[in-house]
Amino acid sequence: MCGRYAASRGPEDLAGVFEIEKWEPEEVLAPDYNVAPTKEVYAVLDRPLKDADSPKPVRQLRKLKWGLVPSWSKTPEGGARMINARAETVHEKPSYRRAFSTRRCIIPADGYYEWVTAKDERELEVEGKKKRQRKQPYFVLPADGSVFAMAGLYEFWRDRTLPDDHPLAWWVTCSVITTEAETTPLAVAPAEGPHALADIHPRMPLMLTPDRWDSWLDPARTDPDDLRELLAPPPAGLMRAYPVSTAVSNVRNNGPELLKELEGPEEGTLF
Repeated sequence: MCGRYAASRGPEDLAGVFEIEKWEPEEVLAPDYNVAPTKEVYAVLDRPLKDADSPKPVRQLRKLKWGLVPSWSKTPEGGARMINARAETVHEKPSYRRAFSTRRCIIPADGYYEWVTAKDERELEVEGKKKRQRKQPYFVLPADGSVFAMAGLYEFWRDRTLPDDHPLAWWVTCSVITTEAETTPLAVAPAEGPHALADIHPRMPLMLTPDRWDSWLDPARTDPDDLRELLAPPPAGLMRAYPVSTAVSNVRNNGPELLKELEGPEEGTLF
């Protein structure tokens, strides 16, 4: 899954990476090293500009709220639970299938955090037979230090309790698409601990390699079967992971120190 990530790059950096044509200075976000659900995040999308004469899509960097609210939802309250969409079913789930066809985006990150969840321990927790233990967080990122381009969806929701000219009348929300975690060896693995992403957690955000960005963002591509081909996992061996402080487990903590690599798992944590 993806429940927390880091995003420190600003619009200037992202504009160069993704060939952004339009971004609004008032939508600039501060670097965030502990992005949590319901926060405002950057998303890259191709969409015609509002009130523009041309219907041609323009690549934009937009500020969205993480936690998708379907357009047909009566209230936005379920958004915090819809931070992830599974690649295997995104084309058929009522909450995601319309956005999958026409409103896809890329959510840029430095990398994401994941807390180790061993298979046996996870099953016991589900059955209520094991007390939840303090888990070791890992930071997962491209081994070459490039931007982690997470496949995403975005949606518009109208708050009917507000007038048309109210600044909060429209919500623009997003969700990260996840896939099965890689079982192949990490490009760089910690000396002590997991050697594959699947050793940390069974799911991971779907990373789009640059050769898929244009196709994924193209709003003219609407055929679900055609689009599902873009959901294939990236080539193996692109990722690294390392242990970080359990301070990241508290959403109130935020700063570059959260990305500091530890020599090994913290004492008293799993792994």
